[in-house]
Amino acid sequence: MKRDYYDVLGVEKTASEEELKKAYRKLAMKYHPDRNPGDKAAEEKFKEANEAYEVLCDAQKRAVYDKHGHEGLQRGGPGGFGGAGGFSDIFGDVFSDIFGGGGGRGGPRRGADLRYMMELTLEQAVFGTTESIRIPTWGDCEPCHGHGTADGKKPSSCPTCKGSGQVRVQQGFFVLQQTCPHCRGRGTTITDPCKSCRGAGKIKREKTLEVKIPAGVDTGDRIRLTGEGEPGDQGATPGDLYVQINVHPHDFFERDGNDLHCTVPISIVTAALGGKLEVPTLDSRAEIEIPDGTQSGKQFRLRGKGVRSIRSSATGDLYCTVMVETPVKLSRQQKDLLRDFGKTLEGKEASHHHPETSSWLNRAKQFIDEHLK
Repeated sequence: MKRDYYDVLGVEKTASEEELKKAYRKLAMKYHPDRNPGDKAAEEKFKEANEAYEVLCDAQKRAVYDKHGHEGLQRGGPGGFGGAGGFSDIFGDVFSDIFGGGGGRGGPRRGADLRYMMELTLEQAVFGTTESIRIPTWGDCEPCHGHGTADGKKPSSCPTCKGSGQVRVQQGFFVLQQTCPHCRGRGTTITDPCKSCRGAGKIKREKTLEVKIPAGVDTGDRIRLTGEGEPGDQGATPGDLYVQINVHPHDFFERDGNDLHCTVPISIVTAALGGKLEVPTLDSRAEIEIPDGTQSGKQFRLRGKGVRSIRSSATGDLYCTVMVETPVKLSRQQKDLLRDFGKTLEGKEASHHHPETSSWLNRAKQFIDEHLK
């Protein structure tokens, strides 16, 4: 049994679109296959989060899910609750349960929406790119000219509904208009189907699309390509193609909204005496002035070196957090020099050189005196 989509994302049912996106991005980063190579459990959680976000970020699908749950989405047809006519399908099923036969609206149906998962590097997401993708599509069958008949001529009108695609059914005092059960709402019938397409009039192919990715997109964003989904029945409106973005984890930077974060190791000498440190940004390099006495965890902010927002002209910042690195594999001479140096920090002026240590020791002593005696 599928888990509740809200539980999957860890949000309340009243969650806003921004809260849904933030929750999805957190899960996508945690369970992304690139961060969990070979971990099947993580891969399943990643897919589960994708599925939950795809439904809840779509207002129509979310409304159906909130009212009917997973069953309501399954009634929407292949590929999820696709395109227009979703609510009509549910009402049609209800009438079908009561009166029998195929409910819902008649006539050609709109094509289903499609989804394409696009993987991007952080640089591509931040600066934008144009990517070529290949997607399955349906084209007219050439032997039958898209009519689905063996002789290539237009199919004949349905004798049951006279070409309307609907029939009237009386149940007691009620007169219902239902989809014609003989032609399934198409209004035409094919007695001798084309052998190439078996009467469908369509042949499955592949096509290449150029997708322009705007600068500033992030994991969870979607790009809608109108009319690039599955074709509708007999010339009805085609569905749309939704390109969903997933950004690969970066080796150096971590993104948080429009801000970037990175950790920069510095030597104990630089931390104590200060100095200048060159750090990379996404498109250039910058210099940080390290003051003397810098402690591990100190954060430096580089304004405007983050990500330009896709929804405004605002640009985020780059936050560099320094980590003081303790030297390793010291020689005997270096160890002796450190011991001698350590002695110079002891005595009455110890608290002057180690203010945090002295403060901590005083608090620890007070706690012991008050609670552990």
